[in-house]
Amino acid sequence: MENIKIEINMQFCQLDELSADDQELIRAAIGALANSYARYSHFNVGAALRLADGTVFIGANQENAAFPSGLCAERSAIFAAQSNRPDQAITTLAIAARNSNGLMENPISPCGGCRQVILEVEDRYQKPVRILLYGTRGVYCINSVKDLMPLSFVDENMR
Repeated sequence: MENIKIEINMQFCQLDELSADDQELIRAAIGALANSYARYSHFNVGAALRLADGTVFIGANQENAAFPSGLCAERSAIFAAQSNRPDQAITTLAIAARNSNGLMENPISPCGGCRQVILEVEDRYQKPVRILLYGTRGVYCINSVKDLMPLSFVDENMR
């Protein structure tokens, strides 16, 4: 038997260490929190993404009493972008969250379903999606969703 070690690489930085474009995207994700409908969990998530042409789309989680009929912030932003601009690859995705105590201190990461959708976007456009996970203590900067799910499943696996 052989042990295999899988490592990921990401950066941890302060908001002011990021480029102006990245700071703007994180502010848009924080702003998207106002559009969240989290009546049941009281956990608001906002997402903002930038397309290759610079266009920004936002998304916010939307809950529903008929669980799981709601939708995560990440997927609402991605699906809006892909429905309106399918010719443009997503270059960067920023995510922020808050609970009843305010903005989360530690960054939150996308759920498994959202990770799979981001992976499909990367596979579709053959380009990585840079992910910025915001927390008041700092930002995780991840170069590709494959760093969050190194044993990923894409179309290529079915051939």
